[in-house]
Amino acid sequence: MSLITNATKARLRGGQIALGFGVHHLRSVATPMIAAATGHDWLFIDSEHGAFTVQETTQLCLAALPTGVTPIVRVCAGAIDEATRALDNGALGIVVPHVDTEAEAKRIATAFHYPPMGRRSWGGPPALYGFRPPSSAEAQGAINAEILTVVMIESPEAVANAEAIASVPGIDVLFIGTSDLTAEMGISGQMDHAKVVEAYQAVGAACRKHGKTLGMGGIYDEQNAARYVGMGARFILSGSDHSYLLSGANQRSVFFDRLNKG
Repeated sequence: MSLITNATKARLRGGQIALGFGVHHLRSVATPMIAAATGHDWLFIDSEHGAFTVQETTQLCLAALPTGVTPIVRVCAGAIDEATRALDNGALGIVVPHVDTEAEAKRIATAFHYPPMGRRSWGGPPALYGFRPPSSAEAQGAINAEILTVVMIESPEAVANAEAIASVPGIDVLFIGTSDLTAEMGISGQMDHAKVVEAYQAVGAACRKHGKTLGMGGIYDEQNAARYVGMGARFILSGSDHSYLLSGANQRSVFFDRLNKG
């Protein structure tokens, strides 16, 4: 069977925006279909903050593969074993939070890629080939090219080390976790603060220098989103099932409440 390719990685290579649908509450295999129907490119399956079991995470990944929506899993910081297990069971990308140093980025890149790029273990016939791969050497090389490795920049230390992190082979995206970054800077929630703008400038410059993609998370108002996309952000977490449900439900309840008050 042919390899299922990473449509999000292809979009990023072409300089296009790739929109992520955050998954925190939903567990249904219809979730990736909903993401596709609403114009999203990738699922952000959040096992750092969401209460996902391994089974639920991998079932969402497997359900996403035929839809063209890229299944990407955020694991807890340092949870290499969780990440590689997700990759063995359908994930096409991993997001690792709180990556502050070049050494941490190297460890991540090594763990998520098969030799000679890294030291990832072969877990048997992979879902990305419909469990019918070619030779292991051919499959490993092809899969290496499709995995999207995303590190989150969430501290002043990480911003200061952005160029070194971006220089690591096998790292694809430097994804700014703006909420946590502002908290660590002592300006929690101030998404338009000059320090945040400077961080996007610094990380964006590092990405451009080393051919990596700038990512944006935690920015949901249109003014700031437009600013940071204008500065080069392309891997975009545009919202989550939580925020989308609240927004849509609130709009409808406000509408009917107005009719009721007539």
